[in-house]
Amino acid sequence: MSGDLGDGMRGVINDGMSGGMSGGMVARFRRSVWMLPLTVGAAVLVFVINEGAYHDASNALVALSERSTARTQIQTLLRRLIDAETGQRGYLLTGRKEYLEPYGESVKDVNEALVALAAYYGSDGPAAARVDEIAKRSREKLSEVTTSIQLYDAGRQESWRALLLTDIGREKMEAIRQQTEALLASESQRVAADRAALLGTLRISRIGVNAMVTVSLLALLMFLRQTRRIDSLQHEAATALQAERDRLEAEALRRTADLTELASHLQTAREDERSRLARELHDELGALLTAAKLDAARLKRSLGTMTPEADARLKHLNDTINEGIGLKRRIIEDLRPSSLSNLGLVAALQIQAREFAKRSEIPVHTDLQSVPLNESCDITVYRLVQESLTNIAKYASATEVTVSLQHEGEQACISVQDNGKGFDPQARRSSAHGLKGMRYRVEAAGGVMQVQSAPGQGTRVQAWLPLVRQPAGTAAESAAESTSNKAA
Repeated sequence: MSGDLGDGMRGVINDGMSGGMSGGMVARFRRSVWMLPLTVGAAVLVFVINEGAYHDASNALVALSERSTARTQIQTLLRRLIDAETGQRGYLLTGRKEYLEPYGESVKDVNEALVALAAYYGSDGPAAARVDEIAKRSREKLSEVTTSIQLYDAGRQESWRALLLTDIGREKMEAIRQQTEALLASESQRVAADRAALLGTLRISRIGVNAMVTVSLLALLMFLRQTRRIDSLQHEAATALQAERDRLEAEALRRTADLTELASHLQTAREDERSRLARELHDELGALLTAAKLDAARLKRSLGTMTPEADARLKHLNDTINEGIGLKRRIIEDLRPSSLSNLGLVAALQIQAREFAKRSEIPVHTDLQSVPLNESCDITVYRLVQESLTNIAKYASATEVTVSLQHEGEQACISVQDNGKGFDPQARRSSAHGLKGMRYRVEAAGGVMQVQSAPGQGTRVQAWLPLVRQPAGTAAESAAESTSNKAA
């Protein structure tokens, strides 16, 4: 109990110490009021710069991708028109159908490129006009190529040759080249502008990050400077707090010792009061009951022949007096067992076990060895067994109990075990005062108590108490007595 109280006081002090340290950290942060606006402002600035740079860079990259696609479509359009014209010339010169395959694919690709360019330049007026002009010239060029092939297939040699010798196809291709080159030049200018914008965005982002790093370094330097100053103050406060903690711990230990001494005194006073009350019951109440029994015996002799009713009443009176005498003896044994003082601890425990078995109808097995204990430890062992048997009768629902007392090195081990329903020792129970009282009595006598139990696995209460050193001859007699007890 004293250990528990001391640990509790020390825990409160430790909590106060840790709370003081945590409060110091909070106070340190609160003192640095300028750090919060600076940190938040720098974070917001970097966030805005990075987000703006990210969106600008993303837009620039998307625009570059779209312009690259447009340039590819323009170049594809021009190349596929040349492929269509090449296929036409090869077919007209050789008459072989395989030259028409590039022509057919070129027509399809040209149409797809025109559709893509029209969608891309739809919102750009001058560029859209150029695309319309390219589309017109491309359709005319494809129409001229298709017409010459049809004339060739019809066998009209002079007609397709005359068509080829005209400058219509060359003029149309030249117009297409001029328009596509103008579009490519425009796209090149836009690409250069987007690249310049992207570089500018990256430059701004770089400046923002560098500025943030600079601000962070300055804030770190100022924070370290202030931290050193605060650490110095905190060290002084910690020294004062440690001194106060030592004072409180010493006060807690002193009060714990006082409470332990007071509790021991109260326990001793309780046992003394039990002994005094037992003596008064034995002397006063015993004398009254004995006198009443003698008076009843003289009354029976003086009445002589009695009626059956009077004889029954007199017999009932005598039985009542005998029951009162028995009750007086049980009360006296509970208050201060005379068997413990007159017969010793082993005999007192055997008597206690027999009486419990008789009252509760639960078999009690004993394995008791005579051990040298002082008077305080004797009564502690007796009360521990008494309290354990009482708890078994109330709560355990056991069918078998074992009580043992053995030597274990320099200690005596007392054990009370049952096969009842058991309980969880870690669970908090409102009816555990008996166990707490037993633990305190054992610890006050310089011993240690342990309770082992689990739901459905019974309960075992063990205590170890220090032995009293005895001469060699006395120890041999105790061993012989123990052997005889076991044999009995």
